[in-house]
Amino acid sequence: MHAPSGPRQRSPALQALLAAPPGLTVRRALYRLKTPLYRNPLYRFTLPARSTGSVTSTGPDPWPGSAARGSALIQGVFTFAGQTIQDPRPLWYPPGASPHWLAELHGFAWLRDLRAAGGDNGRRTARELVGRWIEENGRRWTPLAWRPDIIGRRLASWIAQHDFYGPSADTAFRSRLLVSAGQQAAHLARVLPADLTGSALLTAIKGLIYAGLALPRGEPWLTRGREMLERELPRQILADGGHIERSPSLHLMVLRHLIDLRAAFATAGRPQPIGLQTAIEGLSAMLRLFQHGDGGLPLFNDSNEEEGWQVEMALSRANAKTEERTQAPQSGFQRVTANRTVLLVDSGAPAPPGFDLHAHAGTLSFEMSVGRDRLIVNCGAHPGDPAWRRAQRSTAAHSTLVIDDTNSSTVLPGGGLARRPRTVTCRREESDGNVWLDMSHDGYAPVFGLIHRRRLFLSAAGDDLRGEDRLVAREGTNARSRGGIDARPVAVRFHLHPQVQVSLAQNGQTALLRLPSGTGWRMRTADHELSLAESVYLGQRGEIRRSQQLVIAATSAQDSIKWALTREGR
Repeated sequence: MHAPSGPRQRSPALQALLAAPPGLTVRRALYRLKTPLYRNPLYRFTLPARSTGSVTSTGPDPWPGSAARGSALIQGVFTFAGQTIQDPRPLWYPPGASPHWLAELHGFAWLRDLRAAGGDNGRRTARELVGRWIEENGRRWTPLAWRPDIIGRRLASWIAQHDFYGPSADTAFRSRLLVSAGQQAAHLARVLPADLTGSALLTAIKGLIYAGLALPRGEPWLTRGREMLERELPRQILADGGHIERSPSLHLMVLRHLIDLRAAFATAGRPQPIGLQTAIEGLSAMLRLFQHGDGGLPLFNDSNEEEGWQVEMALSRANAKTEERTQAPQSGFQRVTANRTVLLVDSGAPAPPGFDLHAHAGTLSFEMSVGRDRLIVNCGAHPGDPAWRRAQRSTAAHSTLVIDDTNSSTVLPGGGLARRPRTVTCRREESDGNVWLDMSHDGYAPVFGLIHRRRLFLSAAGDDLRGEDRLVAREGTNARSRGGIDARPVAVRFHLHPQVQVSLAQNGQTALLRLPSGTGWRMRTADHELSLAESVYLGQRGEIRRSQQLVIAATSAQDSIKWALTREGR
């Protein structure tokens, strides 16, 4: 069997270049052209050398750290991005450390964990590590340590936690801190927006604003940061309140950043940036839509579950009036609730080029929870190993239909998508509490000439979920040009949460599912084989857990695959 003819394959680098918007491509190219200037040892002499004054408080940090992680850091155990390194040497670039591990180390958000551990040991460790960073990284530009979003994260962390580790420091430390923070802020103001978009750019802007509010003579940085924030908010926060990157985890992070900025402006007695409160309200409403029964988040587009209590804390601190939403047409998500059953569906097109670094090929995938138990899930996200990143972004890692193990979007190795669905539709109908979703996407049209149509029905009692997945020829595709496509294998995958127990019935068309609460569910299909296969669950940050998946297989793309998931004893 030969693969269907299609567009000639291009290199991943060329695909990434062609996929990005022209303006962003030019901006990234210009930033990279300037990096030799930043590498020059003389560059640091163009940055200010201020050492007088003091750090002004931006208000208390509202987010709790982990005392356990803080205690481990005091003992020299550094765990970031699912990777643990004990006594790393050299500290800032130990051999074998993943890029995500290094990014977290240089970002200093873990100062919050040292604060949670408390005591003089925590303060001394914080001062020692901040001081070592200044000594070993502050005098020379390196691509990772001086990456604009990492600078922003580091400045915000140094300033937000300064009241923990700074007041008891000696004069020499405080002077070095002011000089280094000022130089980083000056560089940040000079290069932004650099090559950043989306949440990474907001992270950098937050750091610049913190520096402008807290550091001596920081008014120009504050003005620059405010202008950029007011420009980015309407670009990144969609009309339904969703963040443009379509990642629930990043959505939560952006909301937390904006809550912090609102508090920092209030503490300084400064007027709020235009659009800040509106953005917080929209993000809060959308975050409610994302919540599963356990309070956590679905695993779309590089997301983890997150802790339900942390999500609720963000919503509480947002203190925003939010109406209950069941659909987000601009963001492309649907929420269906009935009784204790929650259905969350990716019903939209992937994030646009330039904002798709975290995009997965999971169009029309769904997750389902019953009470606090998760039943149907996607595989999730592991931030470290590139091999895991490639696997987790594939269509097969999502609870949706896959043709011939081919992704519905072309996943680029460094992040982002090339080929992608151009048209994604969703129609929602409700009657007496019953809900139907009628959806489609054309991601497979360029490769196979086929449109994936998915219908989902959830009963008003929440005890009966039914689905139909079918493939139809794209308009204008004739039988001859489709030669051999109809015979390609098709699979509809249902990834199960690791706590779900599953067994297949002897007829090969039924599976029994048992949730931790003891509730039983039955998966049935007709006219197709139902099998059980291994899967992997990356829902908890940095953890890799074995799990299972149910797979309905069809030998022809012409088949309509119908299935039902019903609660036992209903």
